[in-house]
Amino acid sequence: MGSTSWAARLFLSCLVAGGILAGMAAGTPAGVPGGSSPVAVPARAPATAPAVPDQAYETVDAFLREQIDVLGIPGAALAVVRNGVQVHSAAFGRADDSGRAMTAQTPVLLASTSKSLTALAVMQQVEAGRLQLDEPVRTYLPWFTLKDNRSASITVRHLLHQSSGMASGDTAFEASDAQGPEAIEEGVRALSGSPLAGEPGEAFRYASANFNVLGLLVQTVSGQPFGDYMEQHVFGPLGMAHSHPTRAAAREDNMASGYSLWFGAFWRPTDVPAPSTGMPSTTMYASAEDLGHELVALLGEGRYGDRPLLQPESVDALLTPRARVDGSKEYAMGWFTRPLSESAEVDGDVPRVLEHQGEWGNSHTFKAMVPASGLGVALVVNANDTSAPSRLKALDSNVLRILHGQPPAPTVVQEDWLQRYSWVVSLALLLAELLSLALALTVLVRTGLFRKRAPTRKRWFLLAYAVTALALDAFALWLCLIYAPSRFETNLAVIVRQFPDVGISLVPVLLLAIVWPLPRTVLLARVFTSRPAPGRRQST
Repeated sequence: MGSTSWAARLFLSCLVAGGILAGMAAGTPAGVPGGSSPVAVPARAPATAPAVPDQAYETVDAFLREQIDVLGIPGAALAVVRNGVQVHSAAFGRADDSGRAMTAQTPVLLASTSKSLTALAVMQQVEAGRLQLDEPVRTYLPWFTLKDNRSASITVRHLLHQSSGMASGDTAFEASDAQGPEAIEEGVRALSGSPLAGEPGEAFRYASANFNVLGLLVQTVSGQPFGDYMEQHVFGPLGMAHSHPTRAAAREDNMASGYSLWFGAFWRPTDVPAPSTGMPSTTMYASAEDLGHELVALLGEGRYGDRPLLQPESVDALLTPRARVDGSKEYAMGWFTRPLSESAEVDGDVPRVLEHQGEWGNSHTFKAMVPASGLGVALVVNANDTSAPSRLKALDSNVLRILHGQPPAPTVVQEDWLQRYSWVVSLALLLAELLSLALALTVLVRTGLFRKRAPTRKRWFLLAYAVTALALDAFALWLCLIYAPSRFETNLAVIVRQFPDVGISLVPVLLLAIVWPLPRTVLLARVFTSRPAPGRRQST
């Protein structure tokens, strides 16, 4: 058994390393793709004299070019509006591996910045009298239910303000591949098995499923498929010629490829699931320039040029926060809001900024408005670093700072250790599981596949190995099935599909941890308990 000693030591070292990796995890997770949170703002720098507009735009462009080089981001595009006019647009880098240039008209997967577009459609139906904000969802979808009787009291307004009581971890859909027109209704019907995390209307709980239900409400009361409705009643009036409700339509319009950062080292195009189930909340597509059109309408009391999209009172309701997130942050209808002073120092009364980010496994988007100054900003990036999304979120807050005459602040990575190095943890677990498998096979071969009993002096090793291997399997299952989904408020399928560099290791880890323990234990037990062959003297 001497040849197994080195392997045993290496196996135990990997196990200890895996425990240390998980044990070092601390802090609050930044969340997973599909979700979004208020911008994490770094410490403010001292105020500087405001830049004239042309200088500010040049500074923003220079900053983004620099960050694309530093971070290795494939491409990005920006649009800035002020007082009802698009005053600046720019694009940087490439849209795909062919070298095609990114442009301000290139569609990108929006992720959670889709929500504000759906809110426009909902308010149009409120104006038409087909929806009422304080009516229960069941008024329009009598079959709607969750695994909680309180779901009967969820209203349209609760959904818009993310206060329905649904939680993202219980309603995650981001791993689905559904692309058909029926996917939205199927996804909402699938919520019937989901619990409520709290009383409807009681508190803010971010869940993209809220807006998926809203999309189905628009589809139901308008009598039109949600995607068709958006094209005809939102994208059309806003002149959003490069915005699309489906992946197929966006591809026909030369959408940008999405990139993921693999193993913290290199960017590669990654086909992360973007199901039509989440069209109203996360999987619509638009260009930076088109998002600027939306901002022009919202800052212009619901009008885009000579086209009325919403009445001023509807826009006011849409942008008025009614749910407290934390501290100074609140949530309106598809918009987070907070004091602008948390990003940039300003003189006089402190205005508020309304904003939303979109985070997917392979894209990052950002929209912001400062109604007091008529400023709007849209930024799209055809990539995302799911291990440390705060690096891209820092672009968002720094663009706001630059446009308000402030220098960009240093990027502060805010994700905890487990999220930043989850690919290391998954690779370490895979190595430990493979070493465990190799050790078991070595023991079985050396004992003649149970034809001879292990020497007495080595039986302790068999027992210690069997117990340690089971502990490794239990640790892997606990980390993957319980701890990580709870910490990142999603489920394992989403982690595997949206974190591709992690998923490539986790899948074989889970297979080994689920399938191999029982036969391994049975086989080792037979070796442990087998009697010496007749006439042979058992060594000690």
